Amino acid sequence: MKYFALLLAGASLLLPVGAQAQETAPDALVKNVTTEVLEIIRSDKDIKAGNTQRVIDLIEKKVLPHFNFQRMTALAVGKDWRQASPAQQKALTDEFRDLLVRTYSNALTAYKNETVEYRPFKMQPGDTDVTVRTQIHQPGARQPIALDYSLEKQPQGWKVYDVVVAGVSLVTNYRSSFATEIRNGGIDGLIKTLKAKNTSLEASNRK
Repeated sequence: MKYFALLLAGASLLLPVGAQAQETAPDALVKNVTTEVLEIIRSDKDIKAGNTQRVIDLIEKKVLPHFNFQRMTALAVGKDWRQASPAQQKALTDEFRDLLVRTYSNALTAYKNETVEYRPFKMQPGDTDVTVRTQIHQPGARQPIALDYSLEKQPQGWKVYDVVVAGVSLVTNYRSSFATEIRNGGIDGLIKTLKAKNTSLEASNRK
């Protein structure tokens, strides 16, 4: 169930590029785009057939401009982020971004007939950090899955910096394993581990 929630964590953020997206309230943005993307998933024959590369291409084009991947990576790395050089921070951000993209793309091919409920949204004038709350309903499941998006206002518009699935933060969920890798092999060790994971996922997608 959490696997599908992770699916929507990516799918809901296939945001349209342009000024109109910047002017849209964050809750309306999530709702409108989620509806559009799920329709694409339902109708695209290649995605339904499990074409992961097609999904990756879609995410690369539509999703990446609307994530604050550097902040996401900094949150996932935690206190060790400050000891990384600018070059290491860029490498970590690039590898973590690729990991999330490949994870989302794998999940998108597993979509069935889940539905999304949008919870009441409150936002005060001048707010620059908000949470959009949703629930995922799966056929046959007794309880929905809570899926919340943390967004921050940037000059380019609203950007997502975390996704919380059933009360568990996506980025902080990585913090323990990242800290272990850093203790064992330093920042470069974590970069090496992320590269190896991405290489493995890429090879798996080609099969």
